[in-house]
Amino acid sequence: MAKAYAGIVGIGAYVPEKRLTNHDLEKMVDTSDEWIRTRTGIVERRIVEGDIATSDLAVPAAKAALLDAGIGVDDVDLILATTSTPDMIFPSTACLIQKKLGIKNCAAFDLQAACTGFVYGLAVASQFIETGMYKTVLLIGADAFTKHINWKDRGTCILFGDGAGAVVLQQVEEGYGVLGSYLDADGKGSDLLKIPAGGSLQPGNEFTVKNGLHYVQMNGNEVFKFAVRILPEAATKVLNEVGLSIDDVDYLIPHQANMRIITAAAERLGIKQEKIAVNIEMYGNTSTASIPLALNDLYKSNRIKKGDILLFVGFGAGLTWGANVVKWAIKGD
Repeated sequence: MAKAYAGIVGIGAYVPEKRLTNHDLEKMVDTSDEWIRTRTGIVERRIVEGDIATSDLAVPAAKAALLDAGIGVDDVDLILATTSTPDMIFPSTACLIQKKLGIKNCAAFDLQAACTGFVYGLAVASQFIETGMYKTVLLIGADAFTKHINWKDRGTCILFGDGAGAVVLQQVEEGYGVLGSYLDADGKGSDLLKIPAGGSLQPGNEFTVKNGLHYVQMNGNEVFKFAVRILPEAATKVLNEVGLSIDDVDYLIPHQANMRIITAAAERLGIKQEKIAVNIEMYGNTSTASIPLALNDLYKSNRIKKGDILLFVGFGAGLTWGANVVKWAIKGD
């Protein structure tokens, strides 16, 4: 039986309308536009308002991806949602997305690998296509991290934004699509980046609320050092697995966590700046949504052509990290 190749055949994205600029943050916490720009590369971020939830970000991104792929909702066999900020503990955000899209019959589940979620999700989703179990998978990376931010903590509140990116995966012609994936994790670093309360270990109560245990907690220095080391390491490992080198890569699309991390990793990899997709200045760190948002920007600006080699690299809480190599299968305009 010939091998099936799973590739991206449609892409979409969505971010909230409200912008929170660095100048806005200057009025909320002890920081400055210059301080944020030089240390992170972020200028503004989009944030949800009111009762808008992660699934509300995911749905328009999913609709845009389906439209781009030229297929209807009833063609979807599986919805795989990667998120660290689900609407609720259960049911899955994927099931809530399914309901809002009006899909009657398809599988649906969530995958949680923090900011590495989209990379993990692409590795998982592609295998459903490659094995022949499903023909069409809707993969969505969506997070509303600003709902879990302490706006008095300048170490975290300057970093995060909200958004969603979605891709449709189907079988593509031989030699195209997801060529390989590399995933890894180290639970010993689980305390470096976390939201302590809200799960079975510390269910929400008066104590957890008063002590801010439902907010993001991060050891910024240690996460930075980890990310600078692991991004080039993950990129090199997945390229070696598929028999390619960094010189074969047309675009590196890294997790948009911090511009200094991206720059340092690029120097270690020896890749030119013009080959790196960066939009952190507009959106901040959107967690699992950051890679598909950056991919969408590249795609919509007609910079990707069929046959281009794309390298996705993610890293985040867990600690988790990973990378995918994709040979672009969509013809350009």
